[in-house]
Amino acid sequence: SADGGGNLGLDSIPMGLPMSDPTAWATAMNNLGMAPMGMTGQPLLPDFDPALGMMTGIPPINPMMPGLGIVPPPIPPDMPAVKEIIHCKSCTLFPPNPHLPPPATRERPPGCKTVFVGGLPENGTEQIIMEVFEQCGEVIAIRKSKKNFCHIRFAEEFMVDKALYLSGYRIRLGSSTDKKDTGRLHVDFAQARDDLYEWECRQRMLAREERHRRRLEEERFRPPSPPPVVHYSDHEGSIVAEKLKDDTKFLEAIQTLLTWIERGEVNRRTANNFYSMIQSANSHIRRLVNEKAAHEKEMEEAKEKFKLALSGILVQFEQIVAVYHSASKQKAWDHFTKAQRKNISVWCKQAEEIRNIHNDELMGIRREEEMEMSDEEIEDPSEMKETEESALVSQVEALKEENDSLRWQLDAYRNEVELLKQEQGKASRDEDTTKEQQMKLLQQALQGMQKHLLKVQEEYKKREAELEKVKEDKLKIETLLENLKEQESSTSRVCACSQEKECPAEKTLSNSPVKSEREVLLVGIISTFLHVHPFGASIEYICSYLQRLDSKICTAEVEVLMTRLQNTFRQELSGVGASLEKRWKFCGFDGLKMT
Repeated sequence: SADGGGNLGLDSIPMGLPMSDPTAWATAMNNLGMAPMGMTGQPLLPDFDPALGMMTGIPPINPMMPGLGIVPPPIPPDMPAVKEIIHCKSCTLFPPNPHLPPPATRERPPGCKTVFVGGLPENGTEQIIMEVFEQCGEVIAIRKSKKNFCHIRFAEEFMVDKALYLSGYRIRLGSSTDKKDTGRLHVDFAQARDDLYEWECRQRMLAREERHRRRLEEERFRPPSPPPVVHYSDHEGSIVAEKLKDDTKFLEAIQTLLTWIERGEVNRRTANNFYSMIQSANSHIRRLVNEKAAHEKEMEEAKEKFKLALSGILVQFEQIVAVYHSASKQKAWDHFTKAQRKNISVWCKQAEEIRNIHNDELMGIRREEEMEMSDEEIEDPSEMKETEESALVSQVEALKEENDSLRWQLDAYRNEVELLKQEQGKASRDEDTTKEQQMKLLQQALQGMQKHLLKVQEEYKKREAELEKVKEDKLKIETLLENLKEQESSTSRVCACSQEKECPAEKTLSNSPVKSEREVLLVGIISTFLHVHPFGASIEYICSYLQRLDSKICTAEVEVLMTRLQNTFRQELSGVGASLEKRWKFCGFDGLKMT
């Protein structure tokens, strides 16, 4: 046509729209971040790059952005959006003032595909609305009102964002200037039940897929269920009994036996069979113990082999180091070149380091064996029976021996240091470095031995102090025992005298109404209770109070005791007929005068 043509394309959705000014459409589509296309499908701007289509400040629209929670970046406030005039076949769209604030919109409903369009011309028809908004995408339905607004539902959510771009444009039908042919478009999100229903269906589908995926993931990582255990019968019991005697099938059989016992298969008829199976399981313990002993024996043999091999390696290392040292002496050293001397000294250092590492490893193995031997000695029952004093004495003696051995080692180290000092004065300059290192190592060892000696001396002093304390405690206990024996002899004499004196008193007490200390306590408690209740109390009330103190007290015992003490307690009757009630009162003060 004469007006030319262009379509606003988003991915694979073509939208044809006739227009009179192709450059205006190109600018508008560039603002949207899309490559403008002509009628023939060729791009109007062949060098267009969507990543560079930001000259108007509008970010490029991605179809995956709306409706999926991806919000486009905000437009910088100092970069106003420049909108161009859009010419359509039946109308013209004029952009709003760029200095005005952007039109306000409501919060976007979830899954929104419907927009509200207000400010339409009074003479606007559905055909004109379709012509303007079909460039944004496929229109499913238009619901037009008589009051110059309508609702448009699109096929996809991202088309709503393109429709919002037209908000604020002034529309004019043809070239008419009549008020009924003009209007200002206001496009906003609209809340529709169909959109919400489709969004909820999609969310439920995603939730189902997520649950299915998690279930598959859990089933993949879930351990396999154990095989089912057969029910007990005499035939199955005989099979399991045979399996219990076989080492290769013991685990399966013992699990079956455990399941049967937990299910309650044991009864009087099957008790003998189960007992024989349990007896077979018990006999398997001996096999396990023998197997463990065999493995331990193999481990000990392997340890011995390793120790022997390691000691042989150490001997060879010592010989190699000795070769290096002999080569470093002046007789042979002067005949080597400088490079050869350097290599020999480096090899010597490496050999010494490796030798020291292996020596430490061998010493560690020996220490572990000594620790195991000491643990076995501690576990020996004969030594467990020793007293604390003898244990302290043995520890002190061991510390003395260790102290002496450490002193001897220190003397040996000192002699070695002196010899090294003498040899160092005679050696050449090339030997100085190696001797200094040896000196440093020996000095460090000497310092370590001195520190260890100080620690041993401190422990020795502590053990001596503990031994002295034990001896003092022993003397105190012996003196206490003698005092206790003397006190027992004196108390036995006093008791004999007091028994002779208390004989007549017991005779007099035997005639008293109170026969035991328990009854004396009961009399005191009852007297105190009745003294607080001057108008008396029933025998049930008194017994309920006493049973809080001792639940073994019975009502008959208390009543017999109170009737026996007539000068202390008095029973009174109150009421007439059915309301007759017996009350006990305390009369000890009056009884004292009478007696």
